[in-house]
Amino acid sequence: MKITIEGADKDFVEKLVALAAAHHAELTVAAVDTSWTVERAARYLRSLTAGARRFAEMVVVDGDGYIEADQLRAAVGKLNGPTVALSRTIPRGVREGWWPEGIKAPIAPVYDPDNPSWHKNIAYEMSSENVPVFRSAIAALATGRRAATAPEPSVPWGDEDAPSAFDVPPGWDAGDDVPRAVFVESGTNSGPGSNGGPGQGE
Repeated sequence: MKITIEGADKDFVEKLVALAAAHHAELTVAAVDTSWTVERAARYLRSLTAGARRFAEMVVVDGDGYIEADQLRAAVGKLNGPTVALSRTIPRGVREGWWPEGIKAPIAPVYDPDNPSWHKNIAYEMSSENVPVFRSAIAALATGRRAATAPEPSVPWGDEDAPSAFDVPPGWDAGDDVPRAVFVESGTNSGPGSNGGPGQGE
């Protein structure tokens, strides 16, 4: 007997392998990790629109995994656009190979328990095990943004230590014919014999 199973989680795989061994069966199990990692979470957040990303960050940071829909509306406006973007990101990620098929959406709606048939979303939630993962992803993305916008390093000398344009360049002696920068005022004749130009004193 040969059995092939794909997409099994670790606990199920261990139990199934033990059962197959007891019956001397040939078993092939392809275990696929469908959990959210920091890398997957960062990819998920980067792929979102600005409104959807703000939505997701509020669920994680402001709500610690649970936030009222009214609070989200006050921050991002109508929720149709962000929620559509969130739902489309999962299948897109499967197509792009960012995460495996079968991974669950990290954010889920919470329906009004008093009116379940209306499917009115009163809040949005994230599982407790995914909240720290997405917190780490948000922090990593924020660090990356700060690094990208960091100012250029300053020159390695102070005001008093700055080299002069009139210093003899390294490798030249004071008596060598070093090229000089000549300042010529606007309107001044810079031809032969003029002040500071070739021919002066001839």
